[in-house]
Amino acid sequence: QLQTVESGGALVQPGGSLRLSCVGSEFSLNGFAVGWFRQAPGKEREGVLCISSSGGSTATLTKSVLGRFTISRDNAENTVYLQMNSLKPEDTAVYYCAASPISCSDKGDEYDYWGQGTQVTVSS
Repeated sequence: QLQTVESGGALVQPGGSLRLSCVGSEFSLNGFAVGWFRQAPGKEREGVLCISSSGGSTATLTKSVLGRFTISRDNAENTVYLQMNSLKPEDTAVYYCAASPISCSDKGDEYDYWGQGTQVTVSS
């Protein structure tokens, strides 16, 4: 089954940083827009950031990460990154990356491939 694979989640103190990675399992992310989503306990899943297939454009899907999170991709390495700085307790969630053959969207059902997620916990 084709899916994405996320890694890099951890327990981090408030104000700290983490970098999450996303790769395609048995397929290349090249040619796909890739979005990062997150779901906190008891809350709905929300989009975080998305990057176009070329990497030439990005979209912020939630204003709460503006100025703190960035998304990038290395197509040579088939990897998309989510750099998270100045982390807050409210960033605690399971983070998922998803691949879309079309374009960035905040609608999860427009993404074809998902991973199992990686846990990010921000706590002192």
